This record gives sequence, structure tokens and C-alpha cells, in this order.
Amino acid sequence: MTYPDFHARAELYLGSDWQTAAAQGARTFATAAQAIRFALEEAAPVSLRGARLQVGNAAFGREDLIALYLSPDFPLPRKGDIQRSRARRTRRLKAALAPVRPHSRRENQAAMA
Repeated sequence: MTYPDFHARAELYLGSDWQTAAAQGARTFATAAQAIRFALEEAAPVSLRGARLQVGNAAFGREDLIALYLSPDFPLPRKGDIQRSRARRTRRLKAALAPVRPHSRRENQAAMA
């Protein structure tokens, strides 16, 4: 598969099939990367059936969009990556802000003995 210029202007067609997608018209994005991310993270999964991305003279279908999104060349952070990093950061913050647990009565007695 040829990779598009992820920073080029792109038109994204979404619909349950190609005829529906064409009838609804294209959504224009400043970059192909933004269009791909929108299609896979924000749009309804059923609308990917007729998905088509136009970048210049090149056209990419549903399977191509998925491959481009998962490729290591994709320039934007993926939704899953953002959620994982937020979860990791939240765990670290909670651990840092957690109050010190007071010793139980048994622990205090054992320490005094």
C-alpha cells in the first residue's frame, strides 16, 4: 500500500455503503491524519463500511484506513495511547497523594514489644 501525505488536505466520505457515503458528501479535514483519526475514533463503526478517504488523487477504503491508523508512520497520538498514559499518570498521582495509612493497633503493639 502506498502511504498518503498525512499532512495533506483530505476529504472523508462515511456511510453504511459507498452510495450512502457519496450521497451524504465529504467532510473536509486540514490533514489526512485528522480525517483518519476521526473515522476510527469518533465516527460510528457502521459508517466505516462505505468509508473512503481522498488525499489528492489517491483513494483509500476502510481496510486502508485501519492499516494507516495502525501504521508506525501515523503522526497523531491514538485514543488508546492517550487513555493509557492518562491512566498511568492518574495512578502515579493517586499514589503520591494517598494519605499515609495509620498503623493498626496490632502493628503498634508489635512495634512496642
